[in-house]
Amino acid sequence: MIKRLFGATGAEVPVVGQGTWHMGESRRAERDEVAALRLGLDLGLTHIDTAEMYGDGGAERIVAQAIKGYPRESLFVVTKVLPSNASYAGTIKACEQSLKRLGTDHIDVYLIHWWSSQHPIADAMRAMETLVMRGLTRFVGVSNFDVDQMNQARAALGSARLACNQVLYHLRDRAIERELVPHCEREKVAIVGYTPLARGGFLRDAVVEIAKRHGRTPRQVALNFLTRRAGLFTIPKASQPEHVRENAEALDFTLSAAELRTIDAAF
Repeated sequence: MIKRLFGATGAEVPVVGQGTWHMGESRRAERDEVAALRLGLDLGLTHIDTAEMYGDGGAERIVAQAIKGYPRESLFVVTKVLPSNASYAGTIKACEQSLKRLGTDHIDVYLIHWWSSQHPIADAMRAMETLVMRGLTRFVGVSNFDVDQMNQARAALGSARLACNQVLYHLRDRAIERELVPHCEREKVAIVGYTPLARGGFLRDAVVEIAKRHGRTPRQVALNFLTRRAGLFTIPKASQPEHVRENAEALDFTLSAAELRTIDAAF
């Protein structure tokens, strides 16, 4: 799996990672979910994203089972604090609880899940810096923030920098390309796109034809397009082994400039 520098952090991170939304919600699915994540890890998808909200902590427990036995330094684990918990003390407590569920001593990036006026952003950012100083998270990030909200978060930080902004990004919703992507590129903030496959929303004739031309799948063409710029990462969720393998091979070919224009025009 291709790795890129993750914003200004200096860390090299797999461009395609693994999402865990809706994991940890069913005991019957638990074994398959753990197996899918472990297969992904074996194939180089060592960037795993989760959140305290997913499965009410259940997804973090699934991740804990999946990463057990792998060298911690080979993994890039991301989780998120709910805005309702994002006071100064609440952020620190939520991080400590996530660490217990994940079975690890640190998180690679800790994010605020979305913007909220329930707690001042300055309190959450101050807590994030405390977590960095304590070694409980390496980096600080946000999720679902627009440019103005990112600026407010950045202004509230002292020595730490925003590592990433995790946002909705798929072929049928490319609104972030107007302002957010250029802003993040200027500020050296990684963009991590979630729900990249939009539950099949990538299936249009242009994508299908390009996939046939390369001997690939439409899923792989969509992921390839969505990571075409240096600052873009993506975290598709996959519970089926064949989809995990597709995701792992999504960047093993190059879309031509003409193909990129064709997809751009089709969506």
